[in-house]
Amino acid sequence: MTRLIGLALISVLVATACRQAAVSSVVEQATPGVDPPATVEAPAVSDDVPVEDRIADLVSRMTLSEKIGQMTLVEKDSIDPDDIAPLGIGGILSGGGGSPDDNSAEGWSEMVNGFQSKAKESRLGIPLLYGVDAVHGHANLRGATVFPQNIGLGATGDPELVRAIGRATAVEMAATGIRWNYAPVVAVPQDIRWGRTYEAYSDDTDLVTKLSAAYLLGLQDAGDGLGLTSPSAVLGTPKHFIGDGGTTWGTSTQNIMDTPYQLDQGDTQMDEATLRDLFLPPYAQAIEDGALSIMASFSSWNGEKVHGSHYLLTDLLKDELGFDGFVVSDWQGVDQVDSDYQTAVIRSINAGVDMNMVPYEYQRFIATLTEAVENGDVPMERIDDAVTRILRAKFALGLFDESNDSDAVSMESVGSAEHRELAREAVRRSLVVLENQEQTLPLKKDAPVILVAGEGADDIGLQSGGWTIEWQGAPGAITNGTTILEGIKATADPDSLVLYNRFGNFDRNLANLDVDPADITAVVVVAEQPYAEGVGDRADLTLPEADVALIEKVATQSGRVVVVLLSGRPLIITEQLPLADAWVAAWLPGSEGDGVAEVLFGEYPFTGKLSYDWPASMQDVPLPDTGADPLFPRGYGLTTN
Repeated sequence: MTRLIGLALISVLVATACRQAAVSSVVEQATPGVDPPATVEAPAVSDDVPVEDRIADLVSRMTLSEKIGQMTLVEKDSIDPDDIAPLGIGGILSGGGGSPDDNSAEGWSEMVNGFQSKAKESRLGIPLLYGVDAVHGHANLRGATVFPQNIGLGATGDPELVRAIGRATAVEMAATGIRWNYAPVVAVPQDIRWGRTYEAYSDDTDLVTKLSAAYLLGLQDAGDGLGLTSPSAVLGTPKHFIGDGGTTWGTSTQNIMDTPYQLDQGDTQMDEATLRDLFLPPYAQAIEDGALSIMASFSSWNGEKVHGSHYLLTDLLKDELGFDGFVVSDWQGVDQVDSDYQTAVIRSINAGVDMNMVPYEYQRFIATLTEAVENGDVPMERIDDAVTRILRAKFALGLFDESNDSDAVSMESVGSAEHRELAREAVRRSLVVLENQEQTLPLKKDAPVILVAGEGADDIGLQSGGWTIEWQGAPGAITNGTTILEGIKATADPDSLVLYNRFGNFDRNLANLDVDPADITAVVVVAEQPYAEGVGDRADLTLPEADVALIEKVATQSGRVVVVLLSGRPLIITEQLPLADAWVAAWLPGSEGDGVAEVLFGEYPFTGKLSYDWPASMQDVPLPDTGADPLFPRGYGLTTN
């Protein structure tokens, strides 16, 4: 759930001179009574030495400052590269929108490798973990393949397809030198007003478990027998542990971008049996499948912040489920545990957070945790356990292997034709027909006139949603791909006249045509504006009046109307259904909008099924609480031949 808020928040960093003084001070704070040697023999990395022995050997050689450095995860624009080696920094990340100035595969690779080279100059040469939120493809990278958001993949119901998407995403990430993905989201949303609904596959625990497991395997297993050591394998991060999809409306206290959050980062108010039944199975499966990184949730459980819960992070996750990887905090998640920063750090680390996504004031965190250890507030055993878990993941990825080539995956894979075809297949199979009166769908390619209306018809940004180039996403041609309009023009008969006006103003065009209105086909693409996280929490999911007016306007100019909904969750459309002949839920299909057109015109059948219950009214939301009958139940979806 990381993001790049802006340079204003980075202003808290000290000036360069003060920074260097702080670095010198922290480096000197080694294990009490032990002077850090100037040089040290490299840890054993021979294949003949068991990995756990290598890890123990390395931990035994580390000073306290180096151990705490490994527990520190810093946002890329906040780190002084010259601090990486002396502090032994363990990880760097790009938040949402955190791309390099040169937002190309080459630019990303140069940036990541530059940070990695600094890490290898440290006393022990421990490599970095570099992480990104590649939640629907490596979508911070301009030109990468942007796959449908998870709600659309849920509608496919196909774990093999989802696994292939995980594999393609991993390849495009690895091509830029990145081996750590903050995905998959394994939430099971209980209230579709949540701004992260589209990041989850379904409101059904079993389906979430099945699809998230497939995606994780796609990330971590290249199929070459090398497991995570494969150059194209990426460490997945199931998130957010635990209960983030079950928070109660109005319990969030966050206000970001002048937006009061309502559900996101709120309080999950339920008994333990319900918490376990709804939200635990995807994590249990992920651990069984080799997850070595899990992100803690911003949310609380019955008033206690998850980041500060020893029961959830240690007793349940690590001890009961047997998770031997590391727990990474969310973006400044540790800070929320207590208003006093020192108390927050002590409680969260003792609770089981192993790596802290600081993300800005890393020196403050390092100094605070160092003091806590020296004062006995955080046991050295807890520090050693955290570092052991982090190193276990790094060894599993083969980062210590001198032969591991960071450039082994070709940059030509980024946005490749093969990956875009996979994305189109996912788009085609994710579309759900909600209504189809008089077999309006599939549309006839040879219709004499095809009207296309709505801003979303010709906008890659709108069809991609949040976590695309920017944290919140953005309208416009923000990355490479095809729009739905471009797909319609390419798929319709060459003799058909395709007219586009986002506002539905076709009167002047039609006045000059000798065509019966009954023979005119119209496609109206209605789109939510992009959003992410709590910025997308919405009290009202009814279709905006402007969209309703657009549908009505276009209907007066055509013989049949198809409405295509681009949205990150079900919208309330009960009263509007009679306004059009057919309704299609296209979710947030990503960069390959032509996949929508191919199904509209019958080149492929409609096969998608709802992975969420679709409510009839806002009074019915949230459906699990109200017990109301849905307008369309999960599993619903009309098919065509």
